[in-house]
Amino acid sequence: MGNFKGHALPGSFFLLFGLWWSVKYPLKYACRKNKNACYLGSRAGFQRLEFVEGIIKAVFALIGMVAEQFVPDGPHLKLYNYEEKHWDHLMNWQHATMYLFYGISGLVDIVAHGTNALPVAMDRMMLSLAVFIEGFLFCYHLHGRAMLDVHVHQLLLFAIFGAAVCIFLEVFFRGSIVLEMLRTSLCILQGSWFWQIGFVLYPPNGSPEWNQMDHTNMMFLTMCYCWHYAFAFLILAVNYTIVSWAVRSKVKQSQSMEMGLLKTSERDQESEDEI
Repeated sequence: MGNFKGHALPGSFFLLFGLWWSVKYPLKYACRKNKNACYLGSRAGFQRLEFVEGIIKAVFALIGMVAEQFVPDGPHLKLYNYEEKHWDHLMNWQHATMYLFYGISGLVDIVAHGTNALPVAMDRMMLSLAVFIEGFLFCYHLHGRAMLDVHVHQLLLFAIFGAAVCIFLEVFFRGSIVLEMLRTSLCILQGSWFWQIGFVLYPPNGSPEWNQMDHTNMMFLTMCYCWHYAFAFLILAVNYTIVSWAVRSKVKQSQSMEMGLLKTSERDQESEDEI
């Protein structure tokens, strides 16, 4: 959808996944170091989370495809207009294709983590391919558009292809907290930047329009893109700190309880010896 909602929808999906991952991966890392601190520290616990993520990803993708096809000005599954002899709403079709590959990624997650039919690494392989397809489609999405429109979408490509490479590396270095956090930061960046594109190209509520040919607007938005990434890292830092503190607190609490039980047991043993 070439409007504000068409950018806010994928932006919301990426932000939700990015924010969730900013909690999940620090929790996974902390639980790995303190296996008795939480139930999710087990491999089975995180596999269940991956399975649920696959379902949510597939549902989000389905919502996106339906929205792109059946909005009032959408193609309604019509690819070619035979009356006017031209392709029909190719922008919507490109967006729907992007969602299709994320949907396939979700289905691979479900199969890989719900059964033994696929190698577990296939989930990262398919997600990497889905992100690459998104970038590949955007590369040929900008022909003939205004300078500022092209620029904000080109900035988005850095986050997209960076994430694709990062996820591909996870196929071979699974469980690397560095790669997982880098992917999370790029996902948050992509989500927030989709929203920024919506505000720049389709200002809501009668806001003043941006001058599409002003070079200073390009300079500002390039700087703004860096601010978005700094904000993504701030979210990671805050969530990582909170999760680490919560897990350490639980570990200390468990150790205090164990010490209390041990002292009680020792006193009982001493009482029995005296008798």
